[in-house]
Amino acid sequence: MAAGIRGTRPTGPGPTATPNTPRPPLVRELLLVTALFLVYKFGRLFANGHELRAFHNADRIWNAERAVHLPDEGSVQALLMHGEPLVRAANTYYAAVHFPATIAFLAWLYWRRPGHYLWSRRVLALLTAAALALHLLMPLAPPRMLAATGLVDTARVYGPSVYGASPETDSMANQFAAMPSLHFGWAVMVAIGLIVATRGRWRLLWLLHPLLTLLVVVGTANHYWFDALAAAALLGLALAVVRAPGTGPAAPGPLPSAAAPTVLAEPAVPVARIAPAARRPVESLR
Repeated sequence: MAAGIRGTRPTGPGPTATPNTPRPPLVRELLLVTALFLVYKFGRLFANGHELRAFHNADRIWNAERAVHLPDEGSVQALLMHGEPLVRAANTYYAAVHFPATIAFLAWLYWRRPGHYLWSRRVLALLTAAALALHLLMPLAPPRMLAATGLVDTARVYGPSVYGASPETDSMANQFAAMPSLHFGWAVMVAIGLIVATRGRWRLLWLLHPLLTLLVVVGTANHYWFDALAAAALLGLALAVVRAPGTGPAAPGPLPSAAAPTVLAEPAVPVARIAPAARRPVESLR
């Protein structure tokens, strides 16, 4: 009996194990991700036409940063201005890495970590929606446009630039949507997603991507420090709302095997209670 009971112990995964997440339909995901990028690219255009508010908000942000003694953005730009190749590299990083890095991140997760892909895509979508709402509520001129900063528009002077020469006539981008910095917010999510989805001993090096992005967006005078802080705050809220992989309800354990049914031990019956009942049939035969 003891051996039979021991043999019924479940041998499958424990209650914390979860099945592998299947890949979602590719066509549907391509449409969703394309919509996400289109909303990011063209949704900000709805915030155009608020130049006076944008410059007023820029003055307030610049003064607030000085009031809390944040480092001057000019100190970061001074590092880039040591050589023209360095500042051109920073401009190229700003213009060419943002979208491709995020697309490559989502594509790799889709193929190798479908569960992490769904989580990351939802977080990015929520972050982007919140950022667009803030762009509409608070138009903000970047530091390269604010004379009080004394900063150089490195992309216009050295190239390459992703913006038109005149913000008012730029039909491809809203140059008054500086807060929050989705360049930085997306870069942080890429790093977090890769750190969570991988197990390599060097995976923390992914944090270099948002760190370099922060230095680039500030040094090229495209964003204030507060823009990055706002993006980090919105990302934190998105991460709190969207459940991360492996944190859902525990999966039920496997059912008992038919070859080894569960046997419940019954309480032993005292011999004294059995003896009288066992003697009655014998006495009736006499």
